[in-house]
Formats: sequence, structure tokens, C-alpha cells
Amino acid sequence: MTLSKQYTISKESELKGRGLFTSEPVHVRFRPAPANSGVAFVRTDQGTPARIPVRPENITKRLRRTSLRNGTIAVETVEHCLAAVSGLGIDNIEVEVCGPELPGCDGSCLPYVESLQQAGLQEQEVPRQVFKITEAMTVRQGDAMLAALPSEEPELNILYDLNYSQRAIGRQVYAISLTPELFVKEIAPSRTFLLQAEADQLRRSGYGRHLTYKDILVLGPDGPIENELRFEDEEVRHKILDLVGDLALLGRRIQGRIVCYRSGHALNQELVKKLALRIKAMELDRKLVARPALDIRQIQRILPHRYPFLLVDKVIEMDGDRRAVGIKNVSINEPFFQGHFPSQPIMPGVLIIEALAQLAGLMFSQTLEHTGKLAVLLSMDKVKIRRPVVPGDQLILETYKVRVKQRTGHVRGIARVGEAIAAEAVIKFMLVDSDGE
Repeated sequence: MTLSKQYTISKESELKGRGLFTSEPVHVRFRPAPANSGVAFVRTDQGTPARIPVRPENITKRLRRTSLRNGTIAVETVEHCLAAVSGLGIDNIEVEVCGPELPGCDGSCLPYVESLQQAGLQEQEVPRQVFKITEAMTVRQGDAMLAALPSEEPELNILYDLNYSQRAIGRQVYAISLTPELFVKEIAPSRTFLLQAEADQLRRSGYGRHLTYKDILVLGPDGPIENELRFEDEEVRHKILDLVGDLALLGRRIQGRIVCYRSGHALNQELVKKLALRIKAMELDRKLVARPALDIRQIQRILPHRYPFLLVDKVIEMDGDRRAVGIKNVSINEPFFQGHFPSQPIMPGVLIIEALAQLAGLMFSQTLEHTGKLAVLLSMDKVKIRRPVVPGDQLILETYKVRVKQRTGHVRGIARVGEAIAAEAVIKFMLVDSDGE
């Protein structure tokens, strides 16, 4: 296997089972995907297939699992599938699923690995995207900790320190230099585990109705109930399995060392989001000196806004009508600073949201059917102003399409200063002819 090249699968393969939490029967089909397309789940039970790309911005909060959402459509418990895909070194694949949750199978990712191995791997003549950790990054939650550290080794290195007060688990420490071969042998067979009290609580809440003690690793005071361990330290190995799956949410390979202490899905996802912000900052630095996707003259040909209400200086990235990144350089010469506030100038939050709305209008204009349309504000939801924007700041604007129809548009917008979020909102528009007809 050439580590520098991207991989997909050679042919389709399938997997069937029941959702770990929902108990719903589900059929999964793995399909090859082109280079640079990444990993995506496709819900095929929605009439029109709904595609959910594996990206940090699509993570949605769930208890005890990892889930992704694109608009109103979600796919649940993706971590074992993603662990198998990432652990085998697959970069591009479509995972079709005919239900809301991936199969739990035996609680490990080994069934996924075996299905993907049957499909075989296909090298693609495109370089693999790798994020090399160059500075330490740490996330904490209570006494749990996760650190990403630099390393010159080509493989991802993981050290996990699991420390349970429950006697059947106790303290377990495991380290691995992650290669596909070691992942399949040492990590993939390890299963989800629950303490007996946790299993009873989940069952009372209506989860996992189809499961018995033989189907999932439940630990009582003296060890597994009606089951046997596959490894003496299976619990810590499964924690690494979950971590590998969650790190795949980043959308690229990681070169570095990950040190973990008592961490779980929530902390794993927090680290992924922090890594994603670092990648965005590095990419932004490159794009700021490159030729913009739209300069101010092109923006003025699309938007009717003029001084003092044109709030996008340039667009540095435009992915059709799906995503856009723009820049607003905030100067002390902005007219609103004369009254907001003379002694402590702060950019009004409503104008930050207006800048996001203007960027959304530029994004909509990239689709032929919306050329010449004016995006008129209909509503704003989930508006949050998180930090002040002051003279000298560079406002990084990002808009993501949620849904666009012939006459309406629905986007999610985020404004940042550096890596810090300044404002965010969900914005809906009416798309009208710019000549007023």
C-alpha cells in the first residue's frame, strides 16, 4: 500500500444488521468514489437520496455515539464504519444506508472491515491529503484529556490511558502505531462495552431492545456477563477504535501523536473541530495571498449594495452554491464607528449578520437559475453574537447551503476573527428578480 496515494474500493460490497440504539434493520452498500471526493453517507430511504458528507461541520450532538447531519437528515452511530474505512486506509467511498442508523453488528468494526476487504482496495493516482500536527493542541473535559502532538513518524501514533473505578476494568494503557495491518489485527475486533448499570438504564430508555448479553459486552462486578473478552484489555482497544472513527471526521489523514486519558466521543469530536479550525487557518493564509474567487469589481457586478452598505471586500473561496468564504476588513474609517461607539468602537452585530447575508447572495448567484436574483431577507434563527469585532479585525465570513429552491434560500453562516467565532446565524431568503419584477 502506497501511503502517499489516495485509495477507494475496487467494487461494491454490502453489510446488513440492526442499529445498536434504534434496533431498526438496516442494509448498507459500500460504493467506490472518485479521488478527492472523501467519505460520504447516502440515506437511500428518503425518496430522493440524501448525501451527508463526512465533515466536522456536519457533526451533530448525540449521547454515547457519533452522528452526522446535513440539513434535516441525519445518520447515527457512524464511528465503527468510519473506523474501518480509516483503519484500512480508504480515502474515498460512498456508504449507502437505508435507515437512520448504521448496523451495530457484534459491537466491533470487524464486520465492516471484512466487507470492505471483500471489495478490495484500489489505488488512485492522486496524492493523499495529510494534516501534519506541528504544534501541541489539547482539549479537556473534567478530568478527561486529549492531546494532539507533533511526530515525525509517518503513521498516526495513539496512546490511550483508560482508568475506570469499576473493578472489572480498572486501569488499562495501550499504545499503537497505526498501520492497516495492526489495526485489523489488534483494534478492529474490540467491542463496545457497557457497565451493567449503564446497559440497564439504556434498556429502560428504550434503546437496544434486540440485544442480549451475548450480543454486546456488558461488564458486571466480576467481568463480562454471559460473554468472554476477545483481548485481556479489550476495553481500551475499543476506545482507540472509537477514536480512529471519530478522527476520520476531519476528512484527511493525520500525521502526529494522540495522547488520551479517559476521553470519549464528545472530547474526540471537540479535538476534531479544533484541528479543523487549524487547517482552515492554514488554508486561509494561503488563499489570502492568492487570486480571489471574486474581487470587489466582480462583487459589485453581482450585488446591488454600495457604500456604506457593501460589507464583503472579496470572496476567496466559492464551491458552487454549496459553500463560500469571504473577507471583510474592518477599518476605523467605517461610518458606523462614528456612533457605535465613539469611545469604544464595536461593529454592530446586525451588520456582521448582514455581511453573511451578502456573501450568501453571492453564493446563490453561482447557480444559473439564480443569476440576476436578489436575496431578500425573510428570517433569522439561532443568531449568536459571540465576541466583539473592532477596528483592525479581519472578519472571515463563511456560508453553507442548507436548502435552496427556485424562490427561496436557506443558509448557515459563521463569521470568525482568526479561529474565534464572532457571530453565527441560520438565515432564510426570498429570491426575487433584481429589477423588481
